[in-house]
Amino acid sequence: MTGPASPPPDDPSDPLLALDRRHGLPEALRVLAEAFPRADWEAHANFGELVRFWMDRHLMFRRILAALHDDALALEAGQLDPQRHGARLVRYGGLLVNELHHHHQIEDHHYFPQLVGLVPEIDRAFDLLETDHEAIDPMLHDLAGQMNAVLREGGPVGALDEALMRFERLLDRHLTDEEEIVVPVILKSGFVG
Repeated sequence: MTGPASPPPDDPSDPLLALDRRHGLPEALRVLAEAFPRADWEAHANFGELVRFWMDRHLMFRRILAALHDDALALEAGQLDPQRHGARLVRYGGLLVNELHHHHQIEDHHYFPQLVGLVPEIDRAFDLLETDHEAIDPMLHDLAGQMNAVLREGGPVGALDEALMRFERLLDRHLTDEEEIVVPVILKSGFVG
């Protein structure tokens, strides 16, 4: 007697591919990442303004999270005034939540639908990225709640910083995987938007 069939190794519904469980793209979705190594991207003829802009957005999200972490440490060490911390938390926290949400909407509704089919052997990768976006949305909501608790009620900045660091690890996993899917598709296909 056999048990239920195992999902294919690149099935986005596989719990092992959940954002909080995976350690990279499954081998079946790494075909283009291996054909187009990251170190060679910028030298490729199809590495144009769209890719550069999109990668800059990812870098911005990473830098915002680093700044929020640095601010939390500085506040806890008495090196940052609480009012200054609050102003920076409003600015950078709001920027992170709003821009990341907007970024994912543009990807899901504009870019991903145009990229699907350009390299059919990895089309399932876009389902994985959309599943990541669905997982990230409630995390952003929770982070916004924790930021508001610090701002309104003087909640513990240490707890917020721990949440930011957990989120940063997951977001970096998502951004790295997304880059290893989208950039090679653009490089191979010559997609310009």
